[in-house]
Amino acid sequence: MILDVTEATFEAEVLLKSHELPVVVDFWAAWCGPCRQLTPVLEDAARAREGQVVLAKVDTDANPGLSQTFRIQGIPAVKAFRDGHVADEFVGAKPPAEVKRFFDALVPSEAQRLVAAGDEASLRRAIELEPARADARVALARLLRGRGEDDEALALLDNAVGNFAAEGLAARIRLERAEDLDLAEAFAALDAGDHERAVDALIAAIPSADGAKDDLRRVVVAVLDELGVEHPLARAARRRLAAALY
Repeated sequence: MILDVTEATFEAEVLLKSHELPVVVDFWAAWCGPCRQLTPVLEDAARAREGQVVLAKVDTDANPGLSQTFRIQGIPAVKAFRDGHVADEFVGAKPPAEVKRFFDALVPSEAQRLVAAGDEASLRRAIELEPARADARVALARLLRGRGEDDEALALLDNAVGNFAAEGLAARIRLERAEDLDLAEAFAALDAGDHERAVDALIAAIPSADGAKDDLRRVVVAVLDELGVEHPLARAARRRLAAALY
């Protein structure tokens, strides 16, 4: 739904409506060049989520009271409302990809909802809709690996280059296939959630793992990325990983 909102209708069409659906408000003016660039992008994003989000357009020249209330200092200004309050916002014309991410944070896309469902059929459909979705590829690859379908899992992960989780899972599959490496204890610890023991064992295996050092690095990096840069284990392990590699 796309509609024009005034000071008289703002409470009903934005504040009250936002208790039912997210409402994205586009503060604009006819003289504003960047507004003319952004508004069609916002409208396209709203139409793609018909029934899930409302786009409300406020002419700041005609509604100065709203500009003052929401402290609009530059336009275009975009504010997303949930439950009567501003949930997110940005200022200035943004490219379509950034606008899409802004809307996705408010209203999950069909592919996001399918990934959240997590079953095989949903994950395959998510990849059909958005082939570049690394989270769908990783989740489906984990299901396939659990069934022993490693080749298909690797094929899926090969198309998620640059994603640490994907690279780490692919590396693990290759390492599990290696006949000259015994990493069963490390992977058992990883599966049990004992990240410290798993990382210690994987790093310890690097010096003698000719030809497999990079895959060991990928698995460790994936674990540390999942933990986050501020995790104490991640900070210490990165130093030890670098020392083992170089």
